[in-house]
Amino acid sequence: MALPRPETPSAESGGGGTLRLRGHWTLAHAGDIEATLRAQQDPEDVDATGVERLDSVGVLQLLRFADKRGLDFSTFRFREDHRALVDAIEDVSDDRPKKKRDYGVNAALARLGRRVYENGREFVSLVSFFGETLVKLARLLASPRQFRLTSTVHHMEQVGLDAVPLVALLSFLVGAVIAFLGSTVLAEFGAVIFVVELVSIAFLREFGVLLTAILLAGRTASAFTAQIGAMVSREEVDAIRTLGLDPVELLVIPRIVALLVMLPLLTFIAMIAGLIGGLTVGAFALEIPPQAYLARMYDTMQVRHFLVGMSKAPVFALVIGLIGCLEGLRVQGTAQSVGERTTSSVVQTISLVITLDAFAAIWFMEVGW
Repeated sequence: MALPRPETPSAESGGGGTLRLRGHWTLAHAGDIEATLRAQQDPEDVDATGVERLDSVGVLQLLRFADKRGLDFSTFRFREDHRALVDAIEDVSDDRPKKKRDYGVNAALARLGRRVYENGREFVSLVSFFGETLVKLARLLASPRQFRLTSTVHHMEQVGLDAVPLVALLSFLVGAVIAFLGSTVLAEFGAVIFVVELVSIAFLREFGVLLTAILLAGRTASAFTAQIGAMVSREEVDAIRTLGLDPVELLVIPRIVALLVMLPLLTFIAMIAGLIGGLTVGAFALEIPPQAYLARMYDTMQVRHFLVGMSKAPVFALVIGLIGCLEGLRVQGTAQSVGERTTSSVVQTISLVITLDAFAAIWFMEVGW
């Protein structure tokens, strides 16, 4: 029987379950390498110090062998002059193009399960961050001199005053649209005057606070994430911790307090603008004189509708502030991460605001409010 040539790849089992490799593990012997590895049992250790020549093909074959057999590739022993090549190939071995997406039922269920699990983790993180913020807010209440009033007022201007024109304009237009649509249906029953109740109840209970929260979710939550994320990427947050300061007290609490103050005020402005939009349509398109419109509104409007809408504003403010700041603190330090987290904060905030509003509407309806 002919002995293998010295350069032919070979492997032999040694004592203690060690697999010792010999020969040339190069592209010219790719077929022999695959056959040699396929014939081996599961070793406890691999010693490649006897390999005379090694290239990227040999390293990749060993990486795949380790992956299939469940071995730790970092325990493989190589010659010192081969170590640089091995490290380089190992670093880029995961950069191969991803497999095409599987559209089967099992793959779809797996993706759904992963998304549910990830969403559950996001919710747990949000609740945990909310608890941490409450604890540190209580600490600031015990020592109010540490509260950063200047930063809070600055964010109140950004969150509230700068958003007033947009909130007022969109609420006015939505109020006008609701009046137009309502009158189209009610005109068939000769009850156009009930447009007053439709616009009033809709804006006081739902649309005023919901439109404001959605606008701030897209405008403010994204700004918070981008601002804090940029500080994380520039290592400014690490510098804050190095100075012995708390990023939550310095960056998060002023933004949340600003939202808690300004969102109810913006909600009130949105309610007024929506009512004015309905009044404008009633006066110019539905032939309802402004005096009659206001008189009907005064007779039919109830304070409880206003209280229901305003009671949801602080909750939405907390949701917007917490998600925006939390996603900013999660930035990994790259520009791509900042963009991904900003998008995530907007999507999460709008979704959670609408979900909470739906549950609140059902709850208030059940309790007779």
